[in-house]
Amino acid sequence: MIVLKSPQEKFLGALQAVSGIVERRHTLPVLANVLLRKTGSEIEFTTSDLEIQVRTRGEFDGDEGNFNTTVGARKLIDILRTLPPEQTVTLSSAQNKLTLTGGKSRFTLQTLPSEDFPLVQEAADFGPVFSVPQNSLRALIAQVHFAMAVHDIRYYLNGILFVAEGKSLTLVATDGHRLALAQANLDVEMPRQEVILPRKTVLELQRLLKEEDTPIEMRFAGNQAKFAFSGMEFVTKLVEGKFPDYNRVIPKTHKNHVTLGRLPLLASLQRAAILTSEKFKGVRLNIEPGSLRIASSNAEQEEAKEEIEIDYGGDAIEIGFNVTYLMDALANMGQEMVTLSLQDSNSSALVTVPEQAGFKYVVMPMRI
Repeated sequence: MIVLKSPQEKFLGALQAVSGIVERRHTLPVLANVLLRKTGSEIEFTTSDLEIQVRTRGEFDGDEGNFNTTVGARKLIDILRTLPPEQTVTLSSAQNKLTLTGGKSRFTLQTLPSEDFPLVQEAADFGPVFSVPQNSLRALIAQVHFAMAVHDIRYYLNGILFVAEGKSLTLVATDGHRLALAQANLDVEMPRQEVILPRKTVLELQRLLKEEDTPIEMRFAGNQAKFAFSGMEFVTKLVEGKFPDYNRVIPKTHKNHVTLGRLPLLASLQRAAILTSEKFKGVRLNIEPGSLRIASSNAEQEEAKEEIEIDYGGDAIEIGFNVTYLMDALANMGQEMVTLSLQDSNSSALVTVPEQAGFKYVVMPMRI
């Protein structure tokens, strides 16, 4: 039977939307496949890695009747990518095989039974649904994702904390050396709910969310989170564990503040970073009335010096930082100005944005 008849770009778009989580190597061969479920003219595309399940639906031409199978997701995408966008593609099935034809090209692919595909068992106790515009959540994730830990034995740091409470959604990420927090407003009043989304889930959401103000609906359960947006459904397991008390980490009493252009500061740090040592990535900041000086050096006794004129009347402070931590934060903001708040050379610095009260970035100093 003809399962699907479609322009290449429509078919490819549906597959690419769900295939980001598919690993090339799996203990279960069926997890390298996409599950195709046809009900009349609607086809569901589902992928899973046992932790995350992504599904999208679309209306496609084809024979009447229902049909289920699984086929290699990456192979299908690789084939489609090589066909012209306006090409009409036909997918037809016979005896454990799927045949894809487009123009004079023809490919026969092995299938595995749909019954073997391990669908994620959805939680029965999801909390209330709430939503934010997709571009808002995309911006929040962009402002904090870089502070997530990577393969930390404190597994609860390898992800982002989502806290819905009252009329605000707060995202927090930390690796123990720096912490990023960003907030957005909600339209509905929410009872406090907090979940830790795994790193892979966060990066996949970032890939899928569109730069538009259509809503993304969210629901949290004890061990799962569920997202619905742009015709997609996304279910993920959560990271278990207790996230650190982020409010204790954020400095409240720093008395020295300087506001300056984000891009000039980022450019100066990028230049200074070139001559930092590979291992420590340290830069020294000297801040005093009228000027901010940035200096770096390395084992070869090379050094870089930068100076930025600033409007500042606070204490003279010399403080060292891992330059990567500063550059990550500045590179992932879109705002023009940033405020640096300092206490002394031994206390964490606080980076905020004048026009966005909900963003805070804390970075620990380092000895240089």
